[in-house]
Amino acid sequence: MRSIKLSSLCQAVALCSGALLMSGAALAANGDKAAYEQTKASAKSTYEADRKHCDALAKNAKDICVAEAKAKRTKADVQAEADWKNTPKARENAVHESAEADYDVAKQKCQDKAGNDKDVCMKEAKAAETHAKADAKAMRKSSDAKMEARDDKRDADYKVAAEKCDAMAGEAKNSCMVQAKAHYGK
Repeated sequence: MRSIKLSSLCQAVALCSGALLMSGAALAANGDKAAYEQTKASAKSTYEADRKHCDALAKNAKDICVAEAKAKRTKADVQAEADWKNTPKARENAVHESAEADYDVAKQKCQDKAGNDKDVCMKEAKAAETHAKADAKAMRKSSDAKMEARDDKRDADYKVAAEKCDAMAGEAKNSCMVQAKAHYGK
């Protein structure tokens, strides 16, 4: 039963991580600093409202509520930054920060348990965080490798085009080189 819980928890974290990484593509196309600032301001006001709600609670329920409010704000802030920066490293950082926030919430929830149940709960929470971070790192490395491969291919294609232009002379050669440079971003 425990492995099923871990598997479900890991699947949920992986899905959230993937959604977080992919959602950056939709908003990051703009790289809009105003949207970034607006999202951060909205996250702050939402956090403050959520935090006030937590004040009505007591003991660990309050701790869980506060951790959830902080996690919600952290996730909104890091996602806004990832969208604004639009880099694989920023998206990886967003997943890392979100995983740590989720881990903090899970640790608080584990406090209500005792003995082996608490130990298992803590191990499951740590495993989910580790899975999310590892997946984010793999996604970034894959993205970096794809960008490097794209650049290598473009450079190779440009060299082929430049070599073809070398067979020409005069204005035809100049025109060919201008077109090649424009086409391959040189």
